[in-house]
Amino acid sequence: MKQRCFWVSDDPLYIEYHDNEWGVPVYDDDKLFEFLILETFQAGLSWITILKKRENFRKAFDNFDYKKIAKYSEGKYEELLQDAGIIRNKLKIKATITNAQLFMKVQEEFGSFSKYIWDFTNGKPIINKFEKREEVPATTELSDAISKDLKKRGFKFVGSTVIYAHMQATGMVNDHTTDCFRYHEV
Repeated sequence: MKQRCFWVSDDPLYIEYHDNEWGVPVYDDDKLFEFLILETFQAGLSWITILKKRENFRKAFDNFDYKKIAKYSEGKYEELLQDAGIIRNKLKIKATITNAQLFMKVQEEFGSFSKYIWDFTNGKPIINKFEKREEVPATTELSDAISKDLKKRGFKFVGSTVIYAHMQATGMVNDHTTDCFRYHEV
């Protein structure tokens, strides 16, 4: 049996996510935005809750197309508030629309969101060597700095914990524990 990170349950969705996505470096703006949305909605909830609703989010938010989301009308916002398939949090829905608009501003300034975010790690993943659950942080000085910069740009729901989770998910940091079979693969 494969050894996985401590947080993976026996839920097939979690296993699939861990084994194929979590910690794999993402340089594609579309995928980075998708994770930013999902992390925004995850704030205060469990990740498995978000994974189970991921396809609903995909449908509700036009396949995570930030160009479309940035132009959402008040009517679309109201429609999202009625969508039982997603997390119906007014502030998080508003934040998603705002963040889509700001995401494009970052693209204009840096050429891509990927270049902007990965510049914080010099374009390469930070390889951690955590052995136990207790060693894996919820935030770091780097997630604090990225969070601060995003907030300065007007982004919402981008606290240091959300940003560190984003960094883990998108492979900016390799936080697979050293006993996990994925540690040496990503």
